[in-house]
Amino acid sequence: MSIAENAPSYIRAISPYQPGKPITQLAREMGLPVEKIVKLASNENPLGMSPRARAATQAAMDGIERYPDQFDLTAALAARFGVGMEQVVLGNGSNDVLDLAARVFLAPGRSSVFSQHAFAVYPLATMSAGGECIVVPAKHYGHDLDAMRAAIRSDTRIVWIANPNNPTGNFLPGAQIKAFLQSSPRDVVVVLDEAYNEYLPPADRVDTVAWLKEFPNLVVTRTFSKIHGLAGLRVGYAVTTAEIADLMHRVRQPFNVNNLALAGAIAALDDHAFIAESYEANRRGMEQLVAGLKRLGLEHIPSHGNFVTFKAGDAVKVNQALLKQGVIVRPIGGYALPEHLRVTIGLESENTSFLKALEKALDRTR
Repeated sequence: MSIAENAPSYIRAISPYQPGKPITQLAREMGLPVEKIVKLASNENPLGMSPRARAATQAAMDGIERYPDQFDLTAALAARFGVGMEQVVLGNGSNDVLDLAARVFLAPGRSSVFSQHAFAVYPLATMSAGGECIVVPAKHYGHDLDAMRAAIRSDTRIVWIANPNNPTGNFLPGAQIKAFLQSSPRDVVVVLDEAYNEYLPPADRVDTVAWLKEFPNLVVTRTFSKIHGLAGLRVGYAVTTAEIADLMHRVRQPFNVNNLALAGAIAALDDHAFIAESYEANRRGMEQLVAGLKRLGLEHIPSHGNFVTFKAGDAVKVNQALLKQGVIVRPIGGYALPEHLRVTIGLESENTSFLKALEKALDRTR
């Protein structure tokens, strides 16, 4: 008998998360120079990290020998959202706080509900806790909230909602989500994953944290990995009720966010000029990519994030043709979208390189 068989069957059933291909890996595989490769696969900020965050991170090196203290970032987030510090949970990226929620509320004999084409971490977190996944068919590539409400069972403990959704980019207006919360059982936790919230037009943004007063079963998660440009530092957070946060802290690793990440996040939170610049760059890049995809006759899913998912036909061949040209995008066959690819919005020059490479890739695969 293999030693692996001693692991629970629900752990052995998990398919590991597949991240976007690193630039260095493609360079090794294709023999390409690193500086010639364009990576548009992982929804990273093409402008880099917040300048204030960079300076703060460099300054924090002086205390790197000390264990982290989460007080300052927790206090800053609590002040930003008008909640108590006891309502904030920090994580090693928002993936970490999603996993904390699963560990608190899921177990064998319990289930979670999420949409088809939703973020891959939801089934991973559910299965790692021994829970059962209830996958609800998507509606126009996005969440069908009525169907998700109907799918809730007596053993359901979490509903996962990504808004905007990754990898499809769909967005649900706040009124629809609030109506879902109002109609859902109060003993089922609703995790509202808002990793791409800062890319929404101001008119579409809703103060979902304010809903905690009405919905004590709500957990709102966000990240510093996207518009703030701190993906490599790994820092995200949840804002919820003190009761739920207390439970999440019980399973949280004591030093799950490092000193550099804490310093960078505190500075990035108030770097409003960089956030505005990133938002505008993303808006312009979205227009550029959508226009290019239309010119090539390719369908795309309207997106509210910093990426666009488009129908490529034979996505495997198109992706391989792009890789040979040094362009990395994200295949999403694992999201039940085998004919689609997802491309991150990059710098204007990177978007241009991608569109030129895509046109060549299409010519080679048709």
